[in-house]
Amino acid sequence: MISSALKHVQDIVRRREHIAVFLDYDGTLTPIVSHPEKALLSDSMRETLQALVRQTPVAILSGRDLDDIRQRVNIDAIIYAGSHGFDIAGLRGLRRQEATEFLPALDVAEKELREKLAGTAGALLERKRFSIAAHYRNVIESDVSKVKEAVNEVAMRHGELRKMEGKKVYELLPDIDWDKGKAVLWLLQNLGLDLAKVCPIYIGDDRTDEDAFRALKQYGIGILVSEQSRPTGAIYSLKNPMEVDSFLRELIEMTKLE
Repeated sequence: MISSALKHVQDIVRRREHIAVFLDYDGTLTPIVSHPEKALLSDSMRETLQALVRQTPVAILSGRDLDDIRQRVNIDAIIYAGSHGFDIAGLRGLRRQEATEFLPALDVAEKELREKLAGTAGALLERKRFSIAAHYRNVIESDVSKVKEAVNEVAMRHGELRKMEGKKVYELLPDIDWDKGKAVLWLLQNLGLDLAKVCPIYIGDDRTDEDAFRALKQYGIGILVSEQSRPTGAIYSLKNPMEVDSFLRELIEMTKLE
């Protein structure tokens, strides 16, 4: 297991003059839950984020829709990137949308997949603006293969879309060279953050966050949120959202002292 970020807060803060913090949502700021709508910020985490954004730039990059993630966090000064970075919005007119030309294909694929999964108990199809997520967390083990097969069949018919796997979810999204890593680099540039002076910190728990870990490998710090050891591009780890909260609070205090 890679070393805990809680043991290296001072080292991380002292890398450069300033920091910028990028965060996933589900599994990072909130625990993984049985239904996506139940993933709510704790009061403690909300207070931590409010304090953090007063000291440093903060962005949340989620697989959720932009409006969904913005409403769940509801802190104006934070930058939000929905649909794995395809839909970005922030203060002072900061805005970027990738792959709007793929929306008609996503509409068709959604209809096809909804029909295929209609008879699979526990399967949850979630349409986001720039992706379609087929959740199988509540599907019995013997039926999981049906979900995978349905997603594969729809993906095969739509070469302009690609399949991505997450925690108990298969997702279809535009097949273009864009991901959370590209989104983070775009944000750093468009926020005018000089990497000679700013150390970007990215904290996430899912496979999509690995793109951001790789993108920041030579520029900043990747922190994986996981109870178990696994291959990752991150250099530090935290076990769960409670440890993320503790780390961010220590980061706040340490930044005040610098």
